[in-house]
Amino acid sequence: MQLSATPYEERLTAPRSWWLISFLVGVSFALILLPFGTLPMLGGLVGGTAAMAVAASSYGSVRIRVVGGSLIAGEAKIPVTALGGTEVLDPEEARAWRTYKADTRAFLLLRAYIPTALRVEVTDPEDPTPYLYLSTREPERLAEALRTAREAVA
Repeated sequence: MQLSATPYEERLTAPRSWWLISFLVGVSFALILLPFGTLPMLGGLVGGTAAMAVAASSYGSVRIRVVGGSLIAGEAKIPVTALGGTEVLDPEEARAWRTYKADTRAFLLLRAYIPTALRVEVTDPEDPTPYLYLSTREPERLAEALRTAREAVA
């Protein structure tokens, strides 16, 4: 039995500008340490850049996958049988669901640098989470993968 005819995997990587910001943080550390000499300045440049690059990489390493009859979004793993309808959110609607339309019980996998999202209803009566909000660059493809996975499991 094939559980997911339309496999889906996406890594929500940080934008390129964050790598430039990482370098600029290193430059800032270097300038702070400049009065202490050349070696501390170079250490600040390397250390500050590396620390910020690790932070950017860590924040951008979250994945969304549909595999084996489950949706894996960050640390959450939900069987597709516990999920209902999906709603593709354009940038304006995604912003609304992140702000004034948001439910405090919802699971939000947000990345502010990704303007589009997918809202997925949770149909499990034992789960108090009303929906999942998933930032994604390809909401239509994710919705299709979830639909296909649900049909394959049913």
